[in-house]
Amino acid sequence: MLLRLYLDSSVIVKRYVTEPGSGAVDDVFGSAEAGEIRIATSLWNFGEVLGVLDERLQRKWLTEGEFNRSLRNFASETVKLIRLRILEIVPVFTPILMETWVLILDKHIYEADALQIGSCKYLGSDVLLSGDDKLVTIASKLGLKALDVKDEDKVRGLLGRS
Repeated sequence: MLLRLYLDSSVIVKRYVTEPGSGAVDDVFGSAEAGEIRIATSLWNFGEVLGVLDERLQRKWLTEGEFNRSLRNFASETVKLIRLRILEIVPVFTPILMETWVLILDKHIYEADALQIGSCKYLGSDVLLSGDDKLVTIASKLGLKALDVKDEDKVRGLLGRS
């Protein structure tokens, strides 16, 4: 059975905008396309990715051309990965959403972060990858294997790459 990595929205953004951790994210996508691993995410993350890209455009951190190129690449790669059956997308099911309410109150985290944990657990993913230190820490405390994608050596080690 292939390793299944759950990607939060911060990881997905790093695929289309160069940031710390982007190299490891490229390795994750390369391993997925090679059929070595599977990747999973929540449908919720698509809206978050669009929101992050739009905010960067509004703040002039991305040019119009960079924004449009990022959107095109995100859309075309998503379609390709779905067709290849490499990418699994979980909808925001009511039971997952209801589980987030407990996490919000118990762990004092943002609802989107709680949804990442709930979706990762729902899918039975082996590892949650995030660029958010707080999310990685909380997920780890809850018994999930979680890695910060900015720790590129650990991510590459997980993929069997050095």
